[in-house]
Amino acid sequence: AGELVISLPEKCLLTTAVVLSSSLGEYITKWKPPVSPLLALCAFLVAEKHAGDKSVWKPYLDVLPKTYTCPVCMEQEVVSLLPEPLRKKAQEQKAMVHELYESSRAFFSSLKPLFAENIEAVFNYSALEWAWCTVNTRTVYMKHSQRDCFSLEPDVYALAPYLDLLNHSSNVQVKAAFNEQTRSYEIRTNTQCKKYEEVFICYGPHDNQRLLLEYGFITVDNPHSSVYVSSDTLLRYLPPLDNQRNAKLSILKNHDFLENLTFGWDGPSWRLLTALKLLNLREDEFTCWKRALLGDVISATNEEQTLNVAEKICCFLTEETQQVLLQISHLKSDKENLKDHLALVEALHLEDLKILQKSAEILCNLKKATT
Repeated sequence: AGELVISLPEKCLLTTAVVLSSSLGEYITKWKPPVSPLLALCAFLVAEKHAGDKSVWKPYLDVLPKTYTCPVCMEQEVVSLLPEPLRKKAQEQKAMVHELYESSRAFFSSLKPLFAENIEAVFNYSALEWAWCTVNTRTVYMKHSQRDCFSLEPDVYALAPYLDLLNHSSNVQVKAAFNEQTRSYEIRTNTQCKKYEEVFICYGPHDNQRLLLEYGFITVDNPHSSVYVSSDTLLRYLPPLDNQRNAKLSILKNHDFLENLTFGWDGPSWRLLTALKLLNLREDEFTCWKRALLGDVISATNEEQTLNVAEKICCFLTEETQQVLLQISHLKSDKENLKDHLALVEALHLEDLKILQKSAEILCNLKKATT
């Protein structure tokens, strides 16, 4: 612990400075409106991959994945099997990459003089998608000074060959940054590692939905993972004839209690129980809504009702997850081409199922303790 794991000299890092010193540089400098640092890196990766043996970066390009398993690369029928809110984020990400491609086609056309082939064959959508995933999954944070030839988006990317062979673990802590003194990107571990064991780094305390969205993988028994409860699911279990229903929802919305409601390894989150507590206030208890938002006990009935509804939601989400797993199982036998992506979505739901089963157990014990 405390030791330097890796130190990668600046000259090994692939940044926008490298892109500008390449044959693409003069085209980027002249192009108006200026391209983003992200697009410059993507264009460079596509061009270098196309150059094959002629590229000085070939050894690095050869170790990059040929295809990615991020939701942005998934077919729509696989995306539709993702849990909320991941499905929504995946669709937003897909739309963003499509927009990037469409808005960059004129810039790609300006690069025609550099290629013998038809430019559309080099800079097609799948090539840009691959490059975007490479940047999104593998860059480390490194701040660069603003250049006039780029748009105003922050230039904070560096692809770090060799360093990105280190795998993620939720159970380690590292300190990673560019060291201005040594002019190297350095990683120090704060976690002890035994001889002959794999050295891991941590991409951050991310849950499995975030890991899948940004990096294309999930981890088993991820301590940061949780199952999200959508506001639609929440409303499904409210007394339909509650006169104060709209007022309660308005309070929750104004105090940001309709988002990030979850079940985790330690059961229903405090936020979820607090939202349910407020929604289950009886008419004569409604004036206590501020106390409910602070987590105070309002009445024994309210506590009991809150746990009952939490249990019903947990049960509903468990059944919903089992249904999706059944769908995936059928699709896996029918759609050979989607097998890898389906296996990943299946693993995500299986982890969710474990969390929900653990939460159901915890809720059962909580109910016993309060009766």
